Parts: sequence; C-alpha cells; structure tokens
Amino acid sequence: MATVSFRTIKKSFGKTDILHGISFDIRDGEFVVLVGPSGCGKSTLLRMLAGLEEITSGEILIDDRVVNELESKDRDIAMVFQSYALYPHMTVRENMAFSLRLRKADASVTQERVAHAARILNLEHLLERYPRELSGGQRQRVAMGRAIVRDPKVFLFDEPLSNLDAKLRVAMRAEIKELHQRLKTTTVYVTHDQIEAMTMADRIVVMHDGIIEQIGTPLELFDRPGNLFVAQFIGSPAMNVLKGVVQGQSVQADGAHWPMGKPAGVQDGQSVHYGIRPTDIALSALGQGVAAKVVVVEPTGAETELLVQVGQSQLTVVLHGRTSVQPGETVHLSVDTDKVHLFDGQSEQRIG
Repeated sequence: MATVSFRTIKKSFGKTDILHGISFDIRDGEFVVLVGPSGCGKSTLLRMLAGLEEITSGEILIDDRVVNELESKDRDIAMVFQSYALYPHMTVRENMAFSLRLRKADASVTQERVAHAARILNLEHLLERYPRELSGGQRQRVAMGRAIVRDPKVFLFDEPLSNLDAKLRVAMRAEIKELHQRLKTTTVYVTHDQIEAMTMADRIVVMHDGIIEQIGTPLELFDRPGNLFVAQFIGSPAMNVLKGVVQGQSVQADGAHWPMGKPAGVQDGQSVHYGIRPTDIALSALGQGVAAKVVVVEPTGAETELLVQVGQSQLTVVLHGRTSVQPGETVHLSVDTDKVHLFDGQSEQRIG
C-alpha cells in the first residue's frame, strides 16, 4: 500500500492546456474516484500517475518519492483499462501470470499468486479457458486478477465498467469495492458515471475543464455541494435548479415563490440559483405550494418520477410509491426547506 500526492500538476498538448495545476493527496489504502464529464482531464491525470503520459510541470509522489522520471514498470502500480487487453492466444492462467513471467519471478511464487487471485475473483474453474470463451464480466475479472498478482502499491482503474451492460456493471461495482475492502490497496478509479463514484469511493475528486471543483466523501458532495457544477453533476436524477431573486424567506423564480430556510449571507434582491433535489419535493394538498403542470409520469415500481412544468422551467419530482396523477394535470409542490441549496447568481458558489 502507498500514499499518492499530486503537486501542482499541469499538462499541455502543444498550446492547449489540459490540466491547470492539480494538487491533492490520497491516503494509504484509500479508494479515491476521479469523476467528471468527458474531456475534464481525469484519464490524463491517471495516465500521468501510471507513467504513460509525460508531465508538463509539477510532481507526482508515491510514498513520498517523486516518480516523474520513473518508467511505468518501476512505479509498482497495476492498471485495469476500459478494454480488457487480454492476450487472445493465452489461457486465463497464462494471462494472469504474464507480468510475473516478464519479471522472471520464481515459478512457485507465480503459481501461488495466480491461485490466490483466482480464489479472490472466483476464477478457479476458468483458468484453462481462453478469453474468447469468457463473458464480458469474466474477462474484466481476469484483467483485475492480472493486476492483483503483481501485488502493487497502487491500483489504477480507467473506466473499467463502461463496456459492460447495466446489470453487470452493478455486480462488478460491488465486486471491485469488496476487493478493495479485502486487499486494502490504495486505489485510484476514473469514471464519468457519478453513480459509480457515489457507491464506490471513500472520497470523490470532481473535475471540470482541467481543475478540481470539489473533493469530499460521497455524502459531503451530495449534501453540501460547493458550487453549482457539483450540485448538478452529483446525484441522480440531477438537482433541479432555478434562477431567481431573493424576496424575504423565498426566491422568486419562473413566476412562483419558492420557500427557503434563509441562510447567512443572502440579501433581499440578490440574484441566486435555487436548487432542490427531486427527492426533496412532495405533492401537497390542492391550492398549497407551487402550482405545476404534469408533463410526463414514469412509474418504476417502488418510486414514480414526474416531469413537471413551472413557468418556463421543467423540474423532476421523485415520489415514493405510486400515484394516480396523469399527464396534463395540475399539481402543487411542497419543498423541504431544510434541503434547499442556494448558489450565488454570479459566482455560482454555495451560499451559507
């Protein structure tokens, strides 16, 4: 296991700046997820940590040792890619053992480590098969096994689940998290899927346009997003956001008055973004709350998702259980004022 530190990391391709001074630390044994939209620089940062991409400026440290000039093979890391990258002419056993064979490791040590990884990943009955004889999930487990046998200081995962179907992604999420809890190896995981980030991470690093927007535990980011970008990126369905003006104990937006618990630092007449998560809105008795027209009703069984129209804005409402509400009907919305998020209209930073 190891600590990892990024010190003012910058990356440019020609005149195009990709990363703008990234700095943060990863604790020994921590599972950290880099998350953000495509093009934010998260995979580039991971590849620089792996030694697959040159650093324009700054330092990367593994266990307090600067590794900028070290070859990838000398950094004691193991990487699992989006593509499984298995050798098609080798069996599962041979694929998992290949990196140790390259290092001329003792045959008995290689055999022991492959057997150990196979037990952990439930691959023992597949060791003599070829990749073409495996399912997508099995191939991904083999790729993980190949990383485990190296017994590295740091595991790196670059969107390893994006090629899998939805059901298998959920299962593999749990497998990777369980694997980390068992091995306690420092892990850096890149994804654009914020559900993966929320369910797997000890801490999440939210990136956007080559900078870090916020770092925190999943629930810290969900409950107290530091700015509007994080608020709308973390959480599914996404947070509802309305642009309005503070008036007393409410925000006027789209012709309606939205209640709030007035936080410190907000003033009457101030332009703000009013945020409320879909699960923090309920249907109230007729005539009370904000009037809204139902556009779409999406029953999912345990919950019902409504798309409603208020003025020029559409909002998502998630109801527990089922409802008899139909498209075209007018409903009234009540808001949990303790769960309202306010962001400054200009800076888009959190207020209060």
